[in-house]
Amino acid sequence: MERLSGEMELLAVSRIYSSEPFGRSHQPWFLNLAVRAATGHSPWGLLALAKRLEREAGRRGGARWGPRALDVDILLLGNAGVDLPGLVIPHASMARRRFCLMPAAEAAPDAVVPTYGRTLTQLLDACQDPLEVLVL
Repeated sequence: MERLSGEMELLAVSRIYSSEPFGRSHQPWFLNLAVRAATGHSPWGLLALAKRLEREAGRRGGARWGPRALDVDILLLGNAGVDLPGLVIPHASMARRRFCLMPAAEAAPDAVVPTYGRTLTQLLDACQDPLEVLVL
């Protein structure tokens, strides 16, 4: 969190959640949290920052949905929408993943997801993801 706060103003930070692994069930549960921040970074600048933070935390290539030291996703960028090869904002799968919506709705409950026209809280209430997510 210290590295991130050096790059932008953190406005809210969710609690930490533990979630059943998505995609590959025979691995340890994941830890998840979300932050709401004010930043002057462009979408590509945010992506570069996310990748740098992952590398600095020891992330290396590996199996898709497999264990990793850190995974930073950009869920929303205000009301902006980006749909380019290698960068999609809002995150394309967020509305279907409880492990994503629970911390995000805690950090920014009234944030509207432009592609759905609904708040994070509304998306969480409608989410049918069966995987377990627990507050630590």
